[in-house]
Amino acid sequence: MASDFNLEDIDESILQCLQENSRETFAEIGRKVSLSPSATRERILKLEEQGVIKKYNLKLDYKLLGFDIEAFVLVKVFHGNLKLLFNFISSKTEIKEAYRITGNQNVHLKVVLKNQLHLQNLIDELMQFGDTSTFLILSEI
Repeated sequence: MASDFNLEDIDESILQCLQENSRETFAEIGRKVSLSPSATRERILKLEEQGVIKKYNLKLDYKLLGFDIEAFVLVKVFHGNLKLLFNFISSKTEIKEAYRITGNQNVHLKVVLKNQLHLQNLIDELMQFGDTSTFLILSEI
């Protein structure tokens, strides 16, 4: 069961710093929020223990890695195929994010692909699970 946390302003400032750059040192974050490095460390560890901070992620430049296409794919799953689709999603490294959603579609995917043929092949594979709608990402705002 989820519980509500009443974060102090200082904790919110720490979280903002971590969201901008989770590799900053305790000292760097502490300078920004007017805390000592040890007090900053204690607060971050407490936020981790409480589950407020779930994990730290990398943000990659996929184009530099040879992936020229980023897209969102929405899937309206055929009856009885949801679990099969979940298994498929977990086996595909080009699917970077997956969400179960409300509305006309059931699943929202963020995918990263090398080229149009790679996109076509992925869509062909997804079509066995349901109807797809694909949206190319032009840029990040």
